[in-house]
Amino acid sequence: MAAKRQHRLDDDASGTPAGGPERLCAVTRAAGNPEALIRFVLGPDDTVVPDLERCLPGRGVWLTCDREIVKKAIQTKAFGRSLKSAISVPADLVERLDVMLARRASDALSLATKAGLAVAGFQQVDSALEKVSIAVVLHGRDAAADGCAKLDRKFKAIQGDRGAAAPVCRVLTIAEMSLAMGRPSVVHAGLLPGGLTKRFLREAERVSRYRSSSAVSGHDYDDAADGASPDVSRTEG
Repeated sequence: MAAKRQHRLDDDASGTPAGGPERLCAVTRAAGNPEALIRFVLGPDDTVVPDLERCLPGRGVWLTCDREIVKKAIQTKAFGRSLKSAISVPADLVERLDVMLARRASDALSLATKAGLAVAGFQQVDSALEKVSIAVVLHGRDAAADGCAKLDRKFKAIQGDRGAAAPVCRVLTIAEMSLAMGRPSVVHAGLLPGGLTKRFLREAERVSRYRSSSAVSGHDYDDAADGASPDVSRTEG
């Protein structure tokens, strides 16, 4: 029975999960949904490569989406054991992965902006909260806490009256948000409901999970107001 379960948790040659959604983390040995893990494969030069789309061919190594777990995988040589091969791990893999995940969130924000789903600027977001349905409020990771707190209190109160969640995101810096949205100095923004907004939230949550155990997780004002919280917080109404 155990052998059959292990077979279900292995990749097939195409990189597509075989026989079910659960994958095993090579470090913790805990089974989890692929959305909560990161897949790695061996590149042509025998170097470990993150497969964030989960579509590259070859045997995959799955790790919990957590930078400390990735560090441990490197330290304990988990990649080589899992791939059963002599491999090379980039010295900057942990930081490179952080950049790759943040870039995917930035790309998703850019697409949402081009689709007309974005509102940028403190006054614009503040006004939009009263007029339209905002699905998520964004702040730069390096934004001042007082401005974030004012918008977030209003957003959570409005969403609370609607009985809806009030997700707040702080995974991108002001510079990253500005570049993604094609506007200068975007400190605060909001996204309207839509498929691309959901896509952004998925990518942002993955960044938050990856950074959650590290000191690089940003400075969410909720750390002081409501206790520790991740870079993407979901307050239910």
